[in-house]
Amino acid sequence: MIWLGIETSNSPLSIAIVKDGQVVGEVVQNEKLTHSVTVMPTIEELFQKAMLKPADIDAIAVSEGPGSYTGLRIGVTVAKTLAWTLKTPLVGVSSLQVLAANGKDFDGVICSLFDARRQNVYAAVYQGSTLKPIIEDQHNSIAILLEQLQELNKPVLFVGQDVENFKEKIIDLLGDQASFAQDDLVLPKGSKLIELAQQQPLPSIEEVHSFVPQYHRITEAEANWIKDQKKGQ
Repeated sequence: MIWLGIETSNSPLSIAIVKDGQVVGEVVQNEKLTHSVTVMPTIEELFQKAMLKPADIDAIAVSEGPGSYTGLRIGVTVAKTLAWTLKTPLVGVSSLQVLAANGKDFDGVICSLFDARRQNVYAAVYQGSTLKPIIEDQHNSIAILLEQLQELNKPVLFVGQDVENFKEKIIDLLGDQASFAQDDLVLPKGSKLIELAQQQPLPSIEEVHSFVPQYHRITEAEANWIKDQKKGQ
């Protein structure tokens, strides 16, 4: 079975092709380029290197969020378009779980996070080895997240390039309880995305139409609309 994985949930980009459990092509990059410009050329390049055609793909995996609104929309739109055109199932995986998979062998819990600005984060916590969710995907303040982790009273591995933005706070509160992923493990990988997608049942092709990103946060426009509605009451 041949899978295509598309990971664009934040500024890093990763595209992978996996055939019968073996990675036949993968790109992981962190260049400050717009995904709308890079995704399709990267996919085309991987197909050429793997000597495959789009029609050879049996299923597509995509990071469904949380993360950047723009990054998620681009990745999901490309994945849905390809899935419907090729008549292949589309499987969504939490972008936080994809990132946590880099530290799967850690003996403790794994906290993957993205900076959501204003001292807030998108974060989730998983059990090492199994990647079973302990704290589900959430949008919260870094202070509340660290309190949740402190209460777990377990060793924590932090994964993600945005961890550096909060490293001082993490060490101040958690001390020796906290560990940090090596530099080569801080970016999400398309191959890990596919590995996680393969653990899910394949949806019907028709479900492609109803597939949407999981933002885990309302947009600024929605927040302003809600404020206006409350003022009018």
